Amino acid sequence: MIRNTIFAASIFLAANITFAADAEQTPAAQRYTFSWSLTADQVKPRGGTTHGADVTLDTSESPAWIALQEVGISDLERDRRAILAMAGTYRVTFDFLETIPFVALDKPNAPYQSWGTEKIYVDIDDGKFISLLHILEMHMVEADGKPSEPIVVKHWRQDWRFEPKDIVEYVGNDRWAKRSLNTEKNLWSQTVYQVDESPRYAGVGRWEHSAAFSSWLSNDTARPLPRREWSVRKDYQVLRGTNRHTIVPSGWVQEENNLKTVLNAQRQLDTTRPYLAREYGVGRYERIRDEGFAEADTYFERTRSFWKEVRTTWAEKFKKYTSITLRGPVDQLGLFEPLFTQADQLAENPSAGAEKNADVIHSALSNMGAPN
Repeated sequence: MIRNTIFAASIFLAANITFAADAEQTPAAQRYTFSWSLTADQVKPRGGTTHGADVTLDTSESPAWIALQEVGISDLERDRRAILAMAGTYRVTFDFLETIPFVALDKPNAPYQSWGTEKIYVDIDDGKFISLLHILEMHMVEADGKPSEPIVVKHWRQDWRFEPKDIVEYVGNDRWAKRSLNTEKNLWSQTVYQVDESPRYAGVGRWEHSAAFSSWLSNDTARPLPRREWSVRKDYQVLRGTNRHTIVPSGWVQEENNLKTVLNAQRQLDTTRPYLAREYGVGRYERIRDEGFAEADTYFERTRSFWKEVRTTWAEKFKKYTSITLRGPVDQLGLFEPLFTQADQLAENPSAGAEKNADVIHSALSNMGAPN
């Protein structure tokens, strides 16, 4: 088994991987249905050609969906159940497309596709605060047609807080700042963290429910460029847009509607060329049978205390400072590497090396950024 190594992380984070069909179907050729159809030969999706092992989709109504439909529960409890319904085992596909370019192009920029199989864990649930952790466990198809050893990669985290008093939001050019919120009823904040538990972005919104779906829509939020973007371009600094989570009977969908935004050195909108394009993105979380996530389960249980220490250290920084500026783009500094290495060791043997946790965390976070 390949655990949470730098190599394993790069397979998912940098690659665009052809996804496998569910076991009852014949694998289809890669296609991109929502694209620039008249110039399709010029804008094929970018990425690699790695294949994943077949999975079996579970299209029945999930127990979480059935619980979400219960009559007579409070509004707060229905919101909670919608958030908790995101936990489970999924095949995930990600699609991003520039729908409107605002600058002249010889041809449209290529869309992006990737996939993964992951399990989402309820790490914390104290009633009005819920933390969900995503861990990838993937099985690639080798050249001989056989599945690879499982590749386990800690992925992102999403924290949900009811009627929050403040959020830590991205303000551009490697800076995050705490912002106080007006007290409003029935609002939920969602804060998203990167693989190393550093903050990524945060937004607030309300859940809306119907017999067909439950949906949460954020306010306009800023986020740093993801790897799929900074690995191929450097001409803008922020994705600014909305984030919608929609719960359906057999899974959930995340939609992004983003502006590719240019900032000046003062982190203000560049008035001469503020936006390059509007982008639409969709992540489809399709529920699958949960066989095959034993290694992810082990990793989650053996490393959760360590990652809690990392999160606590970040929280203490934001209690002390209203903003933190990193010394460089967080995804490009490689600062997750010592944290991943320590977590790998704990996953292999939870009693070996735990005394190094504090030193590893202190070293990694002291290198991550300078308070500002």
